[in-house]
Amino acid sequence: MIRSLPNSPLYKYGYRFYITLFFIFLVLPLIAISVLAFNDSNSIALPWHGFSLDWFFANNDNRVGLFHDEDLLRSIWISVETAFAMAILSTVVGTMAALLFEQEKFKFKGLLYFFAIAPLVIPGVILGISILLSSSYVGEILDTKFGIDTEVFSPGFWLVVFGQFSFGATYALLLVSARLKKFDPQLEEAALSLKASRLQAIRYITIPFLKPAIIGAFAVTFIMSFSNFNTTIFLVGSDPTLPVELFSRIKFSSTPVLNAVSFMIVLFITIVATISLFTNRKK
Repeated sequence: MIRSLPNSPLYKYGYRFYITLFFIFLVLPLIAISVLAFNDSNSIALPWHGFSLDWFFANNDNRVGLFHDEDLLRSIWISVETAFAMAILSTVVGTMAALLFEQEKFKFKGLLYFFAIAPLVIPGVILGISILLSSSYVGEILDTKFGIDTEVFSPGFWLVVFGQFSFGATYALLLVSARLKKFDPQLEEAALSLKASRLQAIRYITIPFLKPAIIGAFAVTFIMSFSNFNTTIFLVGSDPTLPVELFSRIKFSSTPVLNAVSFMIVLFITIVATISLFTNRKK
Protein backbone atom coordinates (compact mmCIF):
# COMPACT_ATOMS: atom_id res chain seq x y z
CA MET A 1 0.00 0.00 0.00
CA ILE A 2 1.60 3.24 -1.22
CA ARG A 3 0.20 6.10 0.85
CA SER A 4 1.04 8.75 -1.78
CA LEU A 5 -1.24 7.10 -4.35
CA PRO A 6 -5.05 7.46 -4.23
CA ASN A 7 -6.95 4.38 -3.05
CA SER A 8 -10.62 3.52 -3.11
CA PRO A 9 -12.58 3.55 0.19
CA LEU A 10 -13.22 -0.19 -0.21
CA TYR A 11 -9.48 -0.85 -0.38
CA LYS A 12 -8.75 1.32 2.67
CA TYR A 13 -11.43 -0.25 4.86
CA GLY A 14 -10.59 -3.74 3.63
CA TYR A 15 -6.93 -3.20 4.45
CA ARG A 16 -7.73 -1.92 7.95
CA PHE A 17 -10.14 -4.82 8.53
CA TYR A 18 -7.48 -7.33 7.52
CA ILE A 19 -4.86 -5.76 9.82
CA THR A 20 -7.34 -5.76 12.70
CA LEU A 21 -8.17 -9.44 12.20
CA PHE A 22 -4.47 -10.26 11.95
CA PHE A 23 -3.63 -8.67 15.31
CA ILE A 24 -6.71 -10.21 16.94
CA PHE A 25 -5.50 -13.60 15.72
CA LEU A 26 -2.09 -12.96 17.33
CA VAL A 27 -3.24 -11.43 20.62
CA LEU A 28 -6.46 -13.30 21.41
CA PRO A 29 -4.82 -16.61 22.45
CA LEU A 30 -2.47 -14.74 24.79
CA ILE A 31 -5.38 -12.86 26.36
CA ALA A 32 -7.39 -16.06 26.73
CA ILE A 33 -4.62 -18.00 28.47
CA SER A 34 -3.83 -15.04 30.72
CA VAL A 35 -7.47 -14.72 31.81
CA LEU A 36 -7.84 -18.47 32.41
CA ALA A 37 -4.82 -18.37 34.73
CA PHE A 38 -7.17 -16.71 37.26
CA ASN A 39 -10.09 -19.11 36.71
CA ASP A 40 -11.41 -20.72 39.88
CA SER A 41 -11.70 -24.12 38.22
CA ASN A 42 -9.74 -27.37 38.06
CA SER A 43 -10.07 -27.36 34.30
CA ILE A 44 -7.49 -25.70 32.07
CA ALA A 45 -10.20 -24.33 29.75
CA LEU A 46 -13.65 -22.75 29.99
CA PRO A 47 -16.20 -22.36 31.52
CA TRP A 48 -15.37 -19.46 33.83
CA HIS A 49 -16.02 -20.17 37.53
CA GLY A 50 -14.86 -16.90 39.06
CA PHE A 51 -11.65 -15.10 39.92
CA SER A 52 -8.98 -16.89 41.97
CA LEU A 53 -5.25 -16.68 42.73
CA ASP A 54 -5.03 -20.33 43.74
CA TRP A 55 -3.03 -21.33 40.67
CA PHE A 56 -0.29 -18.96 41.76
CA PHE A 57 -0.23 -19.24 45.57
CA ALA A 58 -2.33 -22.23 46.72
CA ASN A 59 -0.63 -25.08 48.56
CA ASN A 60 -3.11 -27.70 49.73
CA ASP A 61 -4.29 -31.21 48.88
CA ASN A 62 -6.60 -30.01 46.12
CA ARG A 63 -4.49 -27.35 44.45
CA VAL A 64 -0.79 -26.51 44.21
CA GLY A 65 0.02 -23.11 42.78
CA LEU A 66 2.93 -22.13 40.60
CA PHE A 67 5.07 -20.70 43.41
CA HIS A 68 4.71 -23.90 45.46
CA ASP A 69 5.18 -26.40 42.63
CA GLU A 70 8.78 -27.54 43.11
CA ASP A 71 8.97 -29.57 39.88
CA LEU A 72 7.69 -26.67 37.82
CA LEU A 73 9.98 -24.13 39.48
CA ARG A 74 12.96 -26.46 38.98
CA SER A 75 12.15 -26.83 35.28
CA ILE A 76 11.98 -23.03 34.94
CA TRP A 77 15.38 -22.67 36.59
CA ILE A 78 16.86 -25.41 34.37
CA SER A 79 15.50 -23.59 31.31
CA VAL A 80 17.10 -20.33 32.47
CA GLU A 81 20.47 -22.02 33.08
CA THR A 82 20.32 -23.80 29.73
CA ALA A 83 19.29 -20.66 27.85
CA PHE A 84 22.02 -18.56 29.47
CA ALA A 85 24.78 -21.07 28.70
CA MET A 86 23.54 -21.59 25.14
CA ALA A 87 23.14 -17.84 24.50
CA ILE A 88 26.67 -17.07 25.74
CA LEU A 89 28.19 -19.86 23.63
CA SER A 90 26.15 -19.01 20.53
CA THR A 91 26.82 -15.27 20.74
CA VAL A 92 30.59 -15.70 21.13
CA VAL A 93 30.93 -18.27 18.35
CA GLY A 94 28.44 -16.49 16.09
CA THR A 95 30.28 -13.17 16.46
CA MET A 96 33.63 -14.81 15.71
CA ALA A 97 32.13 -16.54 12.66
CA ALA A 98 30.64 -13.27 11.41
CA LEU A 99 34.04 -11.58 11.66
CA LEU A 100 35.62 -14.51 9.82
CA PHE A 101 33.15 -14.53 6.94
CA GLU A 102 33.48 -10.77 6.44
CA GLN A 103 37.20 -11.09 5.80
CA GLU A 104 38.67 -11.48 2.35
CA LYS A 105 37.91 -14.66 0.46
CA PHE A 106 39.57 -17.79 1.80
CA LYS A 107 39.50 -21.43 0.79
CA PHE A 108 36.16 -23.23 1.25
CA LYS A 109 34.46 -20.04 2.47
CA GLY A 110 31.26 -20.78 0.54
CA LEU A 111 31.14 -24.39 1.75
CA LEU A 112 31.69 -23.37 5.37
CA TYR A 113 28.98 -20.70 5.15
CA PHE A 114 26.59 -23.30 3.73
CA PHE A 115 27.25 -25.60 6.70
CA ALA A 116 26.84 -22.63 9.07
CA ILE A 117 23.32 -21.83 7.88
CA ALA A 118 22.23 -25.43 7.28
CA PRO A 119 20.57 -25.78 10.74
CA LEU A 120 18.00 -23.18 9.64
CA VAL A 121 16.51 -25.54 7.06
CA ILE A 122 16.92 -28.80 9.01
CA PRO A 123 13.81 -29.68 11.09
CA GLY A 124 14.46 -29.50 14.80
CA VAL A 125 13.26 -33.08 15.27
CA ILE A 126 15.84 -34.39 12.79
CA LEU A 127 18.50 -32.22 14.41
CA GLY A 128 17.71 -33.58 17.87
CA ILE A 129 17.69 -37.22 16.76
CA SER A 130 20.95 -36.89 14.81
CA ILE A 131 22.72 -35.19 17.73
CA LEU A 132 21.46 -37.84 20.15
CA LEU A 133 22.61 -40.74 17.94
CA SER A 134 25.98 -39.13 17.21
CA SER A 135 26.72 -38.30 20.84
CA SER A 136 25.64 -41.77 22.01
CA TYR A 137 27.95 -43.38 19.43
CA VAL A 138 30.92 -41.21 20.43
CA GLY A 139 30.26 -41.80 24.13
CA GLU A 140 30.07 -45.56 23.58
CA ILE A 141 33.39 -45.61 21.72
CA LEU A 142 35.12 -43.58 24.45
CA ASP A 143 33.72 -45.88 27.11
CA THR A 144 34.42 -49.26 25.49
CA LYS A 145 37.78 -48.58 23.84
CA PHE A 146 39.36 -46.00 26.11
CA GLY A 147 37.51 -46.49 29.39
CA ILE A 148 36.47 -42.84 29.47
CA ASP A 149 33.02 -42.23 30.92
CA THR A 150 31.87 -38.75 29.90
CA GLU A 151 28.48 -37.37 30.90
CA VAL A 152 28.71 -34.71 28.19
CA PHE A 153 27.64 -37.24 25.56
CA SER A 154 24.72 -38.55 27.63
CA PRO A 155 21.25 -36.94 27.63
CA GLY A 156 21.36 -34.09 30.12
CA PHE A 157 22.17 -30.43 30.62
CA TRP A 158 25.27 -30.11 28.44
CA LEU A 159 23.89 -32.18 25.58
CA VAL A 160 20.84 -29.90 25.51
CA VAL A 161 23.12 -26.85 25.48
CA PHE A 162 25.24 -28.18 22.61
CA GLY A 163 22.16 -29.36 20.75
CA GLN A 164 20.54 -25.93 20.91
CA PHE A 165 23.89 -24.32 20.14
CA SER A 166 23.83 -26.06 16.75
CA PHE A 167 21.11 -23.67 15.56
CA GLY A 168 21.58 -20.79 18.02
CA ALA A 169 25.03 -19.96 16.66
CA THR A 170 23.51 -19.63 13.18
CA TYR A 171 21.03 -16.97 14.31
CA ALA A 172 23.77 -15.10 16.14
CA LEU A 173 25.93 -15.26 13.01
CA LEU A 174 23.18 -13.78 10.83
CA LEU A 175 22.29 -11.00 13.30
CA VAL A 176 25.89 -9.89 13.80
CA SER A 177 26.65 -10.19 10.06
CA ALA A 178 23.73 -7.89 9.24
CA ARG A 179 25.20 -5.22 11.52
CA LEU A 180 28.71 -5.83 10.21
CA LYS A 181 27.57 -5.07 6.65
CA LYS A 182 27.18 -1.42 7.73
CA PHE A 183 30.67 -1.23 9.22
CA ASP A 184 33.22 0.99 7.50
CA PRO A 185 36.48 -1.02 7.21
CA GLN A 186 38.42 2.23 6.92
CA LEU A 187 37.97 2.66 10.67
CA GLU A 188 39.96 -0.51 11.27
CA GLU A 189 42.53 0.53 8.68
CA ALA A 190 42.98 3.84 10.47
CA ALA A 191 43.56 2.02 13.76
CA LEU A 192 46.07 -0.30 12.13
CA SER A 193 47.91 2.66 10.61
CA LEU A 194 48.26 4.06 14.14
CA LYS A 195 50.23 0.95 15.18
CA ALA A 196 47.28 -0.90 16.72
CA SER A 197 47.36 -4.67 16.43
CA ARG A 198 44.61 -6.59 14.68
CA LEU A 199 43.11 -7.74 17.98
CA GLN A 200 43.23 -4.20 19.39
CA ALA A 201 41.41 -2.85 16.33
CA ILE A 202 38.69 -5.47 16.73
CA ARG A 203 38.42 -4.89 20.48
CA TYR A 204 38.29 -1.09 20.47
CA ILE A 205 36.71 -0.37 17.04
CA THR A 206 34.73 -3.31 15.68
CA ILE A 207 33.25 -4.81 18.85
CA PRO A 208 31.83 -1.49 20.17
CA PHE A 209 30.19 -0.96 16.77
CA LEU A 210 28.70 -4.47 16.93
CA LYS A 211 27.52 -4.11 20.54
CA PRO A 212 23.79 -3.61 19.70
CA ALA A 213 23.81 -6.65 17.41
CA ILE A 214 25.67 -8.75 19.97
CA ILE A 215 23.15 -7.86 22.69
CA GLY A 216 20.32 -8.59 20.27
CA ALA A 217 21.87 -11.94 19.34
CA PHE A 218 22.15 -12.88 23.00
CA ALA A 219 18.50 -11.96 23.64
CA VAL A 220 17.22 -13.83 20.59
CA THR A 221 19.20 -17.01 21.30
CA PHE A 222 18.20 -16.90 24.97
CA ILE A 223 14.50 -16.75 24.10
CA MET A 224 14.87 -19.43 21.43
CA SER A 225 16.60 -21.75 23.89
CA PHE A 226 14.07 -21.07 26.65
CA SER A 227 11.14 -21.97 24.40
CA ASN A 228 12.72 -24.75 22.33
CA PHE A 229 10.98 -28.12 22.45
CA ASN A 230 11.40 -30.17 19.27
CA THR A 231 15.20 -30.49 19.60
CA THR A 232 15.38 -30.50 23.40
CA ILE A 233 12.89 -33.37 23.85
CA PHE A 234 15.45 -35.85 22.43
CA LEU A 235 18.42 -34.56 24.42
CA VAL A 236 16.98 -33.86 27.86
CA GLY A 237 17.81 -36.15 30.77
CA SER A 238 16.14 -36.60 34.14
CA ASP A 239 15.84 -32.84 34.65
CA PRO A 240 13.41 -31.51 32.02
CA THR A 241 13.29 -27.94 30.77
CA LEU A 242 10.08 -25.93 31.06
CA PRO A 243 8.66 -26.78 27.57
CA VAL A 244 9.28 -30.50 28.15
CA GLU A 245 7.71 -30.33 31.62
CA LEU A 246 4.65 -28.52 30.27
CA PHE A 247 4.30 -31.07 27.47
CA SER A 248 4.41 -34.00 29.89
CA ARG A 249 1.78 -32.39 32.11
CA ILE A 250 -0.56 -31.58 29.25
CA LYS A 251 -0.15 -35.10 27.91
CA PHE A 252 -1.10 -36.87 31.13
CA SER A 253 -2.84 -34.37 33.43
CA SER A 254 -3.34 -30.63 33.08
CA THR A 255 -4.47 -27.94 35.52
CA PRO A 256 -4.70 -24.14 35.21
CA VAL A 257 -1.25 -23.91 36.78
CA LEU A 258 -0.03 -24.24 33.18
CA ASN A 259 -2.02 -21.12 32.37
CA ALA A 260 -0.34 -19.39 35.32
CA VAL A 261 3.10 -20.25 33.93
CA SER A 262 2.10 -18.96 30.50
CA PHE A 263 0.74 -15.75 32.04
CA MET A 264 4.02 -15.09 33.88
CA ILE A 265 6.02 -15.62 30.68
CA VAL A 266 3.74 -13.32 28.69
CA LEU A 267 3.95 -10.70 31.45
CA PHE A 268 7.75 -10.89 31.54
CA ILE A 269 8.11 -10.57 27.76
CA THR A 270 5.63 -7.67 27.71
CA ILE A 271 7.55 -5.78 30.38
CA VAL A 272 10.89 -6.34 28.64
CA ALA A 273 9.44 -5.30 25.25
CA THR A 274 7.90 -2.16 26.77
CA ILE A 275 11.16 -1.14 28.43
CA SER A 276 13.04 -1.78 25.19
CA LEU A 277 10.47 0.28 23.22
CA PHE A 278 10.70 3.32 25.48
CA THR A 279 14.50 3.06 25.74
CA ASN A 280 14.94 2.98 21.96
CA ARG A 281 12.41 5.81 21.53
CA LYS A 282 14.43 8.02 23.87
CA LYS A 283 17.62 7.20 22.02
